[in-house]
Amino acid sequence: MTAGPALVMLLAVLLAFAGAFELLRGRDRTAPGAGGGHGPAAGPVGPESVPAAALTLGLPDRIRRAGRSADLSPRSVLTAKAVSAAAGATFGLSIAPLLSGRTGPLVLAALAAAGFLLPDLLLERAARRRHRRMVAALPDVLDLLAVSVATGRSFGGSLRDLTESGRGPLIDELGETSRDMAWGKGQAAALSDLRGRVEGAEISALCATLERSRRLGSPLAEQLRRQSSRLRQDQGRAIEEDAARAAPKIQLVVALLLVPSVLLLIVAALIANSDALLGPAF
Repeated sequence: MTAGPALVMLLAVLLAFAGAFELLRGRDRTAPGAGGGHGPAAGPVGPESVPAAALTLGLPDRIRRAGRSADLSPRSVLTAKAVSAAAGATFGLSIAPLLSGRTGPLVLAALAAAGFLLPDLLLERAARRRHRRMVAALPDVLDLLAVSVATGRSFGGSLRDLTESGRGPLIDELGETSRDMAWGKGQAAALSDLRGRVEGAEISALCATLERSRRLGSPLAEQLRRQSSRLRQDQGRAIEEDAARAAPKIQLVVALLLVPSVLLLIVAALIANSDALLGPAF
C-alpha cells in the first residue's frame, strides 16, 4: 500500500474514533426526556414529528445542549448524518481500487462511520464551548443577583430582571428557569430542571445555595457573593495551571522546529559560501 492510501486510511480511522469518543462523552445526556423533559421537544419541531432514530441517538438533547435548537431540528441532523456517511462511503469507494483487497473494506467502513459520527462530533464540541461560556459568565451573574437580592427584591423577580437585560447561554437557561417559576412550577422543581439541563458542579452548587436559602431562610446575597468569589479564584487558578502547562509545550516547539530551522539556515549559508571560507587551498 502506498503512502497516500495509508494516510487516507489513518485519517479515516482517526475521524471514526474521534466521532465515537465525542458521541460516548455525551451518552449520559442523550436519554429521551433528559434535562427536565426538554429533550424530545428541544428542536423547532414538535415531539410528534421527531423521528424515532433521532430519539434513540439522543439528538434532541444534544442539539439543545449545543444551543442550536432555533436553527436545527433532529430530522435535519439525521439527514446531515446520512449525507455525511454517504459522502464518506463514496470517497471510500473511489479510493478502494488503490488499496489491497483486505484493506479496502476497512477503509470504506471507517470513512462511512466517520461521516456518520461527524455531526455528533460537531454538536458535542459546540455543547462544550457553550458550557465553558456559561461557567465563565457565572461569577458576574451571581454578583448581579446578589446586588438585586440585597435590595429586597425576591429571587424570582431578580432572576426575571436579569434575564430581561442580559444575554448569553447562561442567561437563556436562567430565563427558562424564570419562566418555569412564573408559570407555577415551584422553585425546587425549576432548579432541579436547571441542574438537569446544565452539567457541572458550578450550577449544582448554585442550585444548592438557592435551595438552602429558601428552606432555611439564610441570607442569599452574601452566599451568592461568596460563591462568586470562589468561582473567580478557581478560574484564576485554572488559568495559572494552563499557563504553567503551556511553557513545556513552547519549549518543545522551539527545540523541535525553530532550532533545527535556524541550524539549517546556517548550514545553507556555510555551504553557499564554502569557496570563500575555505580559500584557494581547497
